[in-house]
Amino acid sequence: MVRLEPRRQHSQAMVYLSPVLAIFMTLVVGGIIFAFLGKNPFDALYTFFILPINNSYGISELFVKATPLVIIAVGLAMGFRANVWNIGAEGQLTMGAIFGGGLALYFHDSESLLLLPAMFVLGAIGGAFWASIPALLRTKFNANEILTSLMLTYVATLFLSFLVHGPWRNPEGFNFPESRPFPDAGLLPIIYDGTRVHLGTAVAVFVVIAGWLLLSKSVIGFQLRVVGKAPQAARHVGFRQKRMVWFTLLLGGALAGLAGLFEVSGPIGQLQPSISPGYGFTAIIVAFLGRLHPVGILFGGLIMALTYLGGELAQITLGLPNAVTGLFQGILLFFLLACDVLTKYRIRFGSIAAKGRTA
Repeated sequence: MVRLEPRRQHSQAMVYLSPVLAIFMTLVVGGIIFAFLGKNPFDALYTFFILPINNSYGISELFVKATPLVIIAVGLAMGFRANVWNIGAEGQLTMGAIFGGGLALYFHDSESLLLLPAMFVLGAIGGAFWASIPALLRTKFNANEILTSLMLTYVATLFLSFLVHGPWRNPEGFNFPESRPFPDAGLLPIIYDGTRVHLGTAVAVFVVIAGWLLLSKSVIGFQLRVVGKAPQAARHVGFRQKRMVWFTLLLGGALAGLAGLFEVSGPIGQLQPSISPGYGFTAIIVAFLGRLHPVGILFGGLIMALTYLGGELAQITLGLPNAVTGLFQGILLFFLLACDVLTKYRIRFGSIAAKGRTA
């Protein structure tokens, strides 16, 4: 019989080294997979992880891809620390894009400088509104927020599809399922000429700093940590768990909605049936890869963004399917969780009864 036995003390160094070990194991397994596919493992890994960022434009694209991942993951990490499991960031991202993008479409001929800030606000409101549904169901009916937030993702995606195929379809778009392009006043300004690095990237850095200050320097951050690590002690000192549920879900939803707005007002420039390759789900991996710490999330977001760039390049140069991106992300998550488990537990063989008789 194989079982896991809690360690009396676990290494703090391994807590922070486990992401590095998980990345290394992902590279090893990835090389083996490439070999089975008939590709040179070293050439394939070089194409996947080095070639995309071997020039300044590639590095700038890395920041563009990392922007939504970092913003969403910081919001999710706040909830995860308090044991509030928001798995529906992809839907909240979509609703943020709908709310903020809808304003740009309504004022499609506007040149006002107030349009973009108003889109920011509506994008955050859209994501927070969608996250408020699982928050209400959790606090009023004790419904599992994992299931409710996840199911709402598909509702949001279908709602976006309905809009771009129907009332919001571009009247001059030759019947393609997409909205009219946003006006210039509704597009994010480029902050580095010759690239697609936009204002949202600067906002992502601000979110990282604000998240770090919230966690380490505020009373709310202290309450989040206590509620997550010792819920009974939190109740004893008067910390309201329901308040933390509302706060973390609304914050995570607002940041996810803002990330969705940045996508449609930045790289995409309009509403389409698909505005995200799964950023809301990948951000979950980013949060744990960064150890639920905003600074770690910044680096984790860059690593996961690289998998998107590498996957696109692998399709072009190696003829591999797009699924290779999800494959690498899944392998990384598996090894990350495995390393975390083995950091806190040790593997034991034999039955518990046999151990008792021996003692």
